[in-house]
Amino acid sequence: MTTPASIRSHPIHAMLVPLPIGLWIFALVADVVVHAGGDPGWRAAAFYAIGVGVVGALLAAIPGLIDLLSLPAGGAKSTAIWHMVFNLAAVAVFALNFLMRSRTADHSGRLLLTLIGIVLIAVSGWLGGKLVYEGGVGVAPGAREGAR
Repeated sequence: MTTPASIRSHPIHAMLVPLPIGLWIFALVADVVVHAGGDPGWRAAAFYAIGVGVVGALLAAIPGLIDLLSLPAGGAKSTAIWHMVFNLAAVAVFALNFLMRSRTADHSGRLLLTLIGIVLIAVSGWLGGKLVYEGGVGVAPGAREGAR
């Protein structure tokens, strides 16, 4: 089922989510490098990756919410609500992480917060995949038959 927040049958939400996901995973890598004794400059890299990731996630949330509101009641909508809940929890964790880092001169932060955020987006991503692959959300009509 196509979604209202799309460009030429391509869902906008799916186009935008790779940005925050990639940035937050990069932030985790940067945090691990620092904790393993690497250059402290990686703290700043993690800080900015987290901040831009939060902005990107909030931008991706707009078409995601439009898509959610267009779903009929039922299993897909319930899954989409849980997808949104996990996404919002991840954004809150990363925003807190960013705020805490902004208050230190060297942008040091908590690896644990970054890990918690990554776990949240992993669960959310699994739910998003369930929406697409099992529920057909964001899949153009006839696309499944054409792939067979």
